[in-house]
Amino acid sequence: MKPLSACTSVMVGKDASIDGSTMIARNDDTFLPLTPQRFVVHPAYQDETRQWISNQNGFRLTLPRTGMRYSATPNADDANEGVYAESGFNEVDVAMSATESVYGNPATLAYDPWVPAGLAEDSLPSVVLPYIHSSREGVEYLGQLIKQYGSPEGNGVMFSDHDEIWYMEIVTGHHWVAARIPDDAYVVVANQVAIQTVDFSDPQNFMWSAGLQEFVEQHHLNPNRTGFNFRKIFGTSNEKDRNYNTPRVWYGQRYLTPSLIQSPTSADMPFVLRADRKIGVEDVQFILSSHYNETEFDPLAHGQGATKTKYRPIAMNRTQNSHVLQLKNDGVSTSSAIMWLNFGIPTFSPYVPFFGNVQNTAPSYAETPLEMDDISAYWMYRKLSMLVESHYADFIQLDRDFKTAMMQMFIEHVAKTRAHADQLPSKQVSAYLEQQNQRLVDIMEQRVHSFMNQLMSKGLTLSKLTYNMDKNL
Repeated sequence: MKPLSACTSVMVGKDASIDGSTMIARNDDTFLPLTPQRFVVHPAYQDETRQWISNQNGFRLTLPRTGMRYSATPNADDANEGVYAESGFNEVDVAMSATESVYGNPATLAYDPWVPAGLAEDSLPSVVLPYIHSSREGVEYLGQLIKQYGSPEGNGVMFSDHDEIWYMEIVTGHHWVAARIPDDAYVVVANQVAIQTVDFSDPQNFMWSAGLQEFVEQHHLNPNRTGFNFRKIFGTSNEKDRNYNTPRVWYGQRYLTPSLIQSPTSADMPFVLRADRKIGVEDVQFILSSHYNETEFDPLAHGQGATKTKYRPIAMNRTQNSHVLQLKNDGVSTSSAIMWLNFGIPTFSPYVPFFGNVQNTAPSYAETPLEMDDISAYWMYRKLSMLVESHYADFIQLDRDFKTAMMQMFIEHVAKTRAHADQLPSKQVSAYLEQQNQRLVDIMEQRVHSFMNQLMSKGLTLSKLTYNMDKNL
């Protein structure tokens, strides 16, 4: 089982979003502040025999002979750190984000322990996303793999298409539950088993591993007198959860449903919620970039206070990429898949939109060196993050203004690009979207470097090695 990880996930149904999009989103947090990542597209293949072998735990799988094109955000040092493809779309607009680390309890794991050489996070998207045609099929496909090979760790996996979002929690070596997120609802998850009531009479909205109910009954695992609360049976609720996990869910729910009053340490926060208003992509980005803003728990707030570092924030320096996988539902199908990708610390860096229907990504995203350079996107946005935080009080408003201006440009860019793509023959769309992705990368390279120069120039005036001369001397 892997050590404590730190991802936070958000899911938004199509009727809960402001424009009818489905959205799945996550901060991909790692164990170190610097784990360089890339953004790539893997081509489709036909009639080939392929083997998948994990260099992390030795998991082996013979892949199907045909696979679809898919995008991914893997580790740059995959030879040593593992692939960890993490997030992307395939060519039929199915999105996948994997994984949200979750943790089963000892009572359940005693009877179905982890399988050391089973299917782990480092392999998950690579062996699933190229082979599924809907979010529901994603759960079914992964469920069969877990049945056959087992899991070495607890994982929460998100799937979405234009109509449905499914969230799947793998909690022991072979047992899991998946829930369809209601169209008018949203979900925030933070490193805990989250799914609550499971209705076994409703297979349209729930799926589960074979023999799950019998497993729970045989081993006397259900602590409730009635019902089947998956979180209570398989999850944890301890002091670590109440400092590390539940406050993040509380803050996301507080932001989207402020009418609901609850404690940041509650073990009973709802899995599924309705927002007090429609949810935009900017709202999802705000949650993933947040740090208990405007509360006593904000570690970046002015002044001192014991509560400032009481809870683990959502955005961290260990966030290697933050992504929102958006599937629009306005009829322009060839340009409806958009990955909003942030390679910096989300608090300080913009989410850049990339159209998913492309064959390649920009070289500055696809090629990330392990040491800092002046070319790659990953290192550019890490530099920006470090600069802003280094003089936070003096730089944060400049950074907010920069991100606001960039978001306005992004929204305009997406709208104009999609309008033009809708007029093109379908065979020309992918190349056009790829060109537009590159165009935006070029613009952002110029604007981010210009902004960093502005910050550094201002930073030179903030040195503590200064002395105000008397003009009369």
